[in-house]
Amino acid sequence: RAEYFYLYNYHLALGTGARRFHVSAAFSAKAKVAMSRFEPGSSINYEKMHENINIVRKRLNRPLTLSEKIVYGHLDDPVGQEIDRGRTYLRLRPDRVAMQDATAQMAMLQFISSGLPKVAVPSTIHCDHLIEAQIGGAQDLQRAKEVNQEVYNFLASAGAKYGVGFWKPGSGIIHQIILENYAYPGVMLIGTDSHTPNGGGLGSICIGVGGADAVDVMAGIPWELKCPKVIGVRLTGTLSGWTSPKDVILKVAGILTVKGGTGAIVEYHGPGVDSISCTGMATICNMGAEIGATTSVFPYNHRMRTYLEKTGRAEIASVADQFQDDLVPDPGCEYDQIIEINLSELKPHINGPFTPDLAHPVSEIGAVAKKSGWPLEVKVGLIGSCTNSSYEDMGRAASLAKQALDKGLKCKAQFTVTPGSEQIRATIERDGYAKILSDVGGIVLANACGPCIGQWDRKDVKKGEKNTIVTSFNRNFTARNDANPATHAFVTSPEIVTALALAGTLNFNPETDYLTAPNGEKFKLEPPTGDELPSRDFDPGQDTYQHPPAESSSIKVDVNPSSNRLQLLEPFDKWHGGDLTNMKVLIKVKGKCTTDHISAAGPWLKFRGHLDNISNNLLIGAVNIENDGVNKVKNQLTGEYGGVPDVARHYKANGVNWVVVGDENYGEGSSREHAALEPRHLGGRAIIVKSFARIHETNLKKQGLLPLTFADPHDYNKIRPDDSISITGLKSFAPGKPLTAVITHINGSQESISLNHTFNETQIEWFKAGSALNRMKELQ
Repeated sequence: RAEYFYLYNYHLALGTGARRFHVSAAFSAKAKVAMSRFEPGSSINYEKMHENINIVRKRLNRPLTLSEKIVYGHLDDPVGQEIDRGRTYLRLRPDRVAMQDATAQMAMLQFISSGLPKVAVPSTIHCDHLIEAQIGGAQDLQRAKEVNQEVYNFLASAGAKYGVGFWKPGSGIIHQIILENYAYPGVMLIGTDSHTPNGGGLGSICIGVGGADAVDVMAGIPWELKCPKVIGVRLTGTLSGWTSPKDVILKVAGILTVKGGTGAIVEYHGPGVDSISCTGMATICNMGAEIGATTSVFPYNHRMRTYLEKTGRAEIASVADQFQDDLVPDPGCEYDQIIEINLSELKPHINGPFTPDLAHPVSEIGAVAKKSGWPLEVKVGLIGSCTNSSYEDMGRAASLAKQALDKGLKCKAQFTVTPGSEQIRATIERDGYAKILSDVGGIVLANACGPCIGQWDRKDVKKGEKNTIVTSFNRNFTARNDANPATHAFVTSPEIVTALALAGTLNFNPETDYLTAPNGEKFKLEPPTGDELPSRDFDPGQDTYQHPPAESSSIKVDVNPSSNRLQLLEPFDKWHGGDLTNMKVLIKVKGKCTTDHISAAGPWLKFRGHLDNISNNLLIGAVNIENDGVNKVKNQLTGEYGGVPDVARHYKANGVNWVVVGDENYGEGSSREHAALEPRHLGGRAIIVKSFARIHETNLKKQGLLPLTFADPHDYNKIRPDDSISITGLKSFAPGKPLTAVITHINGSQESISLNHTFNETQIEWFKAGSALNRMKELQ
């Protein structure tokens, strides 16, 4: 397989010249097939990045962090761009785009609406979200192909038509595929999934975005990003024993909380970095999404070089070596915040339930669970997901399973295993890990997201039944994994998941506690071990990639008007030129409101390509402050209570605009732009909250909505669910100038409050045009 990947059709910038590696007739036909996944136009242009870095460093007259080097190295105008961390908006030129199948549907529908003939940068679609875990890998994959045939055909044909590579269902999770094939030190990649930062484990700046942002980049338009602040995490010491890379980010999440990284890139550095594998670094960067970070990144080192070589990219590694100074932070660079973690002192952690920042040492979780009334019995242990499904992860889990099997012990809890990619599945099967994990009681699921995103047909508990699961996933919001709000989900490392699945209880510390074999013998698990990478080459498994043809004019992309899965988009209406008056409060949300609350996943994933149908899940998980209920709001026109989408539709049908009022970090979690498209589609005009998560705020702007924040957070308390709200000052809407909300109470009294926004001039034009896509078409 190294032969296949050795031949990238990449431009490798060496010194002042560039040389290309082409497929030679001397190589096998199979090598040429494998080469096809690397699109012409893909480029590693370290020379250009180096030039931009030098321009910016000279302008700023200071040392640069690694993340600054890569971000500023991709500036559209490094000479004229205003750069001020946390304030200015940067215009960037990312190298490529990646989309998972659930978000790719809307992204491609928007791209089709743009009228452009082809994507301007290398782009790929990855089928990983629509496969539901029911029985086992092969059966679940086959069922998904049948159930989702219409969507897969649409994505495959749209990819072929517009020049986008297509990774078929069964190929694996988008982020693992990117790590294996497309990420490399210094690349800037945007992906329509919040865990795109996974690629930071290979020294990349990989950022999660909504589909409209992806359309900008695919259209060849400079992409806007508020200049990130930089949080430095200095690592010292060495990982060992039961402590894993996952424990680093579990610890950081406990320190920074779910919003502490908002507007910042988290940059890991220090002597401890070298004790972490490349895939371990990816794990840490992946879950950085849970602290709200723009992305996370590690400096280029020998671990990354080894991973590149093992995945057939030795030539990239050799060029990266020559530009290494651009792929590490400058000495003396300054961070906006510094966190210090000694890996030698770090203990295994487990976070949850219901939020990924509630951190506990594993040694304490049993006592905390007893005190808190959380169920101690572990019903299911789940390993895998985009966060923890590497060869090393599977090997370390298998080393524990093998110890148990040698004593005749199997898992007391149910146990599932999700390989991250077809390459990982084939390799762990070849090397015996899959058999060990199956023998201990595990069910190997499809190479897909599965239970991590709610694609799990769980049968062992009833909805509403209180229970505990432990996962190696990244997110554990209420009802996320199994649609059961009573499920207490905890996130931890694959090793700890395996140990707790064997013990069947949270009240087990593998560092000190003993298991009991069937013959009554007490034994303690030895710390997990596992190879970072296979001693032999990876087994690529089945070929699951479809390369777009050179000629695509004859390809048709049809959307059946009667389909309930796909729907062509109609442009949103333009701003009418005046203030937004007498809008109803659709819902005043109490507490945490993630994108899962705004636009649920799970069974709703099937409608991600049909805006009207998926809008029937708008805010059905949000808690109404009026009655502490979900999906129960008062219709101010009729006086009756109904579901949130139903009331929104009634307002729209009667020509009444509405707003949503929310709390802190509104829209945290997934990058799904449906959480912005749905309120716009159903007549929403503004979302007024204490603070926003980064991606969701941008998505709202892209769709022509007004994301606004209380100048005084206490003003949240002034708005009542039965109020009417007018937003004034829009005729003079300008960057940095607050707007005013005039609140009219049911008794006729009024009060005014100030609302802040982060719109720049370009984004204000999106609002005026009705959406960013509308504005793009105006400029064509």
